Amino acid sequence: MRALLGRREKESVGIRVGVRSRGCSGLSYTIEYADEKGKFDEIVQDKGVTILIDPKATMFLIGTEMDYVEDKLQSGFTFKNPNEKGRCGCGESFHV
Repeated sequence: MRALLGRREKESVGIRVGVRSRGCSGLSYTIEYADEKGKFDEIVQDKGVTILIDPKATMFLIGTEMDYVEDKLQSGFTFKNPNEKGRCGCGESFHV
């Protein structure tokens, strides 16, 4: 996360994580640069990085662990969400 924020030309307050309606299972995770803190954003700080949780996503993300994984086939952020009841076949969306 620090590397991503450091490469961005524009100053960011952190990374915003949320969910949106999308995919065959109903919801997908979103990650974007946060240019400013929202009034009701939850803030998590870890290892020098500020993560802002979209207030509309809080109930879907409680207890979720986010990680960055690199292997031979892919690289990207992964989510281990104890609230998930299922995922679509391609893994792009989930439902609770």
